[in-house]
Amino acid sequence: MNNESSISYSSYEPLRRLISDTKISELRSQIKVRTDIPDIDWNETTIPLSSLESSFWESKLIIAIDGDYSKQSITNGFPGSEVGYITVSTVVILMDKLKELEDSRFVDPKLFRETEKPTSIDSLVVGCNVVLNGETSAKSTMRRLLFEKLKDTRVFSDTESLLDTYEYLLKIKRQQGSSNPPDCPHDNCEEKLKGGYGEYTCDSCGGKLYSTDALRLHELMKPSGTNGEMYGQIMETIKKLQLIHLLRSFEQKNGWFKTLKNIAFFIEGTLAVFSSSSWLAKCFRIELERINTKVREYSGQDLLIMGIERTGNFVNHFEDIDTQKDGRDDNFPHQSVFLLTNDYIRNNIILNDNPDFVYLKDTAFGRKFFYKTKSGYRVVPSIATFSNYQSEVSTAFPAQFPRLADCLKLLDKLVSARYNNSVMPLATAHAEAAIPLNLGKTIFDEIAREIRANSTNND
Repeated sequence: MNNESSISYSSYEPLRRLISDTKISELRSQIKVRTDIPDIDWNETTIPLSSLESSFWESKLIIAIDGDYSKQSITNGFPGSEVGYITVSTVVILMDKLKELEDSRFVDPKLFRETEKPTSIDSLVVGCNVVLNGETSAKSTMRRLLFEKLKDTRVFSDTESLLDTYEYLLKIKRQQGSSNPPDCPHDNCEEKLKGGYGEYTCDSCGGKLYSTDALRLHELMKPSGTNGEMYGQIMETIKKLQLIHLLRSFEQKNGWFKTLKNIAFFIEGTLAVFSSSSWLAKCFRIELERINTKVREYSGQDLLIMGIERTGNFVNHFEDIDTQKDGRDDNFPHQSVFLLTNDYIRNNIILNDNPDFVYLKDTAFGRKFFYKTKSGYRVVPSIATFSNYQSEVSTAFPAQFPRLADCLKLLDKLVSARYNNSVMPLATAHAEAAIPLNLGKTIFDEIAREIRANSTNND
């Protein structure tokens, strides 16, 4: 019987493909097809690095942030039980030591590794059908674990925790006003989430609440099946929070704030926050503007913060426009940058005919651009912005991209054949996140001497 059913089912496969092809053909006839693709002369459209106002700045430290996650099924007597293992890695690159090694003909691998100081935040997050003792559900367990991880994590031993950083941003959000607070996370409670900090209780159902519930990441949990989307969004949220946490921690260390002028920050991916925690992006913009104003008072220059995209529509589009009609590369000139406006994105990369559409209007805290390095490698960075003028995506002037020349010169140094659509520090951070060997290591306390020495030598 089973064999007959199998034969009968498989006999329908050609018919299913025929119907599918017919439907696709019908749909294709209705799909908008672009016929007005402009033939752009990129030699005239791009801005060469040589034309930008340059400085003699050189980074003393590079701090790179990346993350990774994996899923693991566990046996507890319930089907589909799963936990997620999330790692966010921060790597400090000592550029002075790296430069010394680069001047040598042969580089000792051990000495090279000494230029890298990695550390990792690791977190276990439960998926469906995994409940810790004292909790009522997988969702309540996940909420508790997330709160405790942020509470227990800090960059320096004597500065605020990652939870403190998050709650400071949450306070900004609440000061801005919110007309649509999320629902209480407890089942059968119809009240909205009561605003609070730390651990507190719902006035209506009496259930335990956490300040991190406002991230709404628990809403991504599926009651059955894998929870990869939730793990990924938790990782991305912690990555972006770690950036702000680093900046605020440097500010809180006595005399260390001045060192930010010597540091370049890299984070994997675009400078944006998506999904349920996307409200953080607006708070990031407010906090980055505040911190950057203080940095400018100390050093006369902006922070240098870049995100690097390794895959996606923008990377694919850059490859397309760099390809000539005969299939050869190098349609885009070396050491040249193309600054993206919203109109260019809407007309060429993200199809949207709504004239009011603004790409990443509410979720970004940086601006994208295309750059082809001196060696001919393509890279799609985002650069953090610190004012409404810089964030105004209807225009794209060099002045709207802080430290643009410094960013491009740094990319020339860090993008290579080995990391041709990323940068060396992020590759190191990703490797550490994938195989974390330095969990909980307080690297920033360890390299205090180097940081203070860099500050003293450059004041």
